[in-house]
Amino acid sequence: MAPNMTGALLMMGSMAAFTVNDTLVKSAGGQLPLFQIVTLRGILATVLVFFLARHLGALHLNFPRRDKITVLFRCVSEVAATFFFLTALMHMPLANVTAVLQALPLTVTLGAALFFKEPVGWRRLTAIGIGFAGMLLIVRPGPDGFSIHAIYALIAVVCVTARDLLTRRMSAEVPSMVVTLATSISVTLTAALASTATDWVPMTQATGLTVAAAAVFVLMGYVFSVMVMRVGEVGFVAPFRYSSLIWALLLGLAVFGDWPDPLTLLGAGLVAAAGLFTLFRERARQEEANA
Repeated sequence: MAPNMTGALLMMGSMAAFTVNDTLVKSAGGQLPLFQIVTLRGILATVLVFFLARHLGALHLNFPRRDKITVLFRCVSEVAATFFFLTALMHMPLANVTAVLQALPLTVTLGAALFFKEPVGWRRLTAIGIGFAGMLLIVRPGPDGFSIHAIYALIAVVCVTARDLLTRRMSAEVPSMVVTLATSISVTLTAALASTATDWVPMTQATGLTVAAAAVFVLMGYVFSVMVMRVGEVGFVAPFRYSSLIWALLLGLAVFGDWPDPLTLLGAGLVAAAGLFTLFRERARQEEANA
């Protein structure tokens, strides 16, 4: 199979795995406190990541101190993103939260321009503006303004943007599996500490299986997302991340009976279209630079 097709399949697999994980966590949220779910899922996922990294021989810290500090701040960003995203997920339809996250290519592009001085032309700036307008349609304020959970979803986007920008600053010497393991440990330890503020709830067998399945799917998402960066062209593969919207719509309807209203669907379409245009413009810019 051609590298680009392999990369596209891995990207779609990663998005499907993460969306199924979100569905399982949201489902378990009706029976267990959020931090208990994240702690249990994190313990299982961390053990799986550790053995996978060990099998691949990727467990070492032989990289510059500057990268270690970057990994630390990346973990902080991931912890914050997990808290805000999952809290929003527990109170908003799955498709709505997923649609907000589709603004990431736009926010990362804007962040790279602001902090790394990467050039961004008027076309991509226009696309970013349209994408942000689409986000407002998704998390539109009601009579009393934005709901707190819609704000949490937007904060999650900011945190994930910071995580991705920090990832860009890492050198190639940092093993991807070390970053994944550090992230999993950080999220698990933080959730375990936060879970002490509330009483743990006994699990039924069904709920335990749901949490275990979430751990497996989140690990699959991590592994596929690492593999996808090693095959195919980023400009070709990246647009397939929007397949998560399809999964979120289908799973939200099948599992929770949720279907977005027309304005939310319009907003999601604007965000996706703006993100796709931004990715294609980035690819065209790179091709012009290499010509």
